[in-house]
Amino acid sequence: MSGLVDFDVSFPSSRVSVEQMHQASGLSKADILDVTHCDDFPALGSHESSWELALRAARVVLDRSGVAPAAIRQVIYAGSGEWDIPFWSPAAKVAHELGIDRAHCFELVNFCNAAMTAVQVACDKLTLGELGAGVADGYALVLAADRLSRLVDYTDPGSKALFNYGDAGAAILLAGCGERFTVLHSAMRTDPSWSDYYAGEHRPDGVAIRRNGHRTGLADTYLDNFAALVDETLTALDRKRDDIAFLLINQGDKRMHERLVDTIGIGRDRSVFNYHRLGHMGCADPLIALGDLTGQDRLRAGDLILLATSGLGFSWGVTALEYRG
Repeated sequence: MSGLVDFDVSFPSSRVSVEQMHQASGLSKADILDVTHCDDFPALGSHESSWELALRAARVVLDRSGVAPAAIRQVIYAGSGEWDIPFWSPAAKVAHELGIDRAHCFELVNFCNAAMTAVQVACDKLTLGELGAGVADGYALVLAADRLSRLVDYTDPGSKALFNYGDAGAAILLAGCGERFTVLHSAMRTDPSWSDYYAGEHRPDGVAIRRNGHRTGLADTYLDNFAALVDETLTALDRKRDDIAFLLINQGDKRMHERLVDTIGIGRDRSVFNYHRLGHMGCADPLIALGDLTGQDRLRAGDLILLATSGLGFSWGVTALEYRG
């Protein structure tokens, strides 16, 4: 088995506000708050880069765990593929800054499902013993950072559904033993019929995400896929829905989050809702929620935690963790 030794999330110093969105779009503040649910949230400023957020989180994780850079054998940078600089490797850049010089560094794109996909890839390698053996060697480092707020055109009222996109960087240290959270199972799937529902548009000042017309049924598709993946995971683990201690989800849509928890039937107190203080922080959402649970001492050894993640394209995933204490 393999799993998470430690993780951390880093936020930019700047924020984006509903007032700014209102001024740019002409939409009422009430309409925007119906999407954001808070007045402002962290977003990259003009002087900030997403890879630096990932680097900051990684420094915290390595310092706190005491793991030497030489022990890292794999560095995966996960996100949307719209990195700070075209045609470069942010995974290699962060590795260089950390002094990691013996690792395979590469990027993985699956949008906001990318971090857990990268965890799955790294855990497969660790479980097979292909990154080294023992606590002192063979670690993997998953980094997640995007420029989501930079991809939103606030002058376009038709992009209102994306106005809650914020920015954060995350780092996850994984190992084949000595983990705090064991990865018990990972189940993922993609519905390619939604592949071009959203797409990037090149503009003189960068790239903006556009919706290619309106199509009904995406919310139900989310619920159907998440519910099926939860049941698939529980079947693989010989567990039942009542055995779920917590279900954590990317917070892209509060109503869908509530519907999913209600559909699974575990009670909203067994999830984490951060809409009052944060936007959709990309791949970092479930890690922020997991950090809240550990910080508030709400976890007990043996707890089963499901991370429900999704990304444009559209892909869905459920990653099962067991808290080791």
